[in-house]
Amino acid sequence: MKVKIEPRDECMGDGICSDECPQVFEMDDEGLAIVTNAEPDESLREAVESAAEECPAEIIIIED
Repeated sequence: MKVKIEPRDECMGDGICSDECPQVFEMDDEGLAIVTNAEPDESLREAVESAAEECPAEIIIIED
């Protein structure tokens, strides 16, 4: 699984992704989400998918 945020400039800065899966997402100094683990372990799939579903900007992309 690969995870990315595109287009990042559309991030609303709600922090839902970093709350749902802090092992993969963090908020940067500008208050925007960043991916800190672009190829997370399959054990995190449910949390990553939850973060993607909850993202109000719908910019979290999961590739298999």
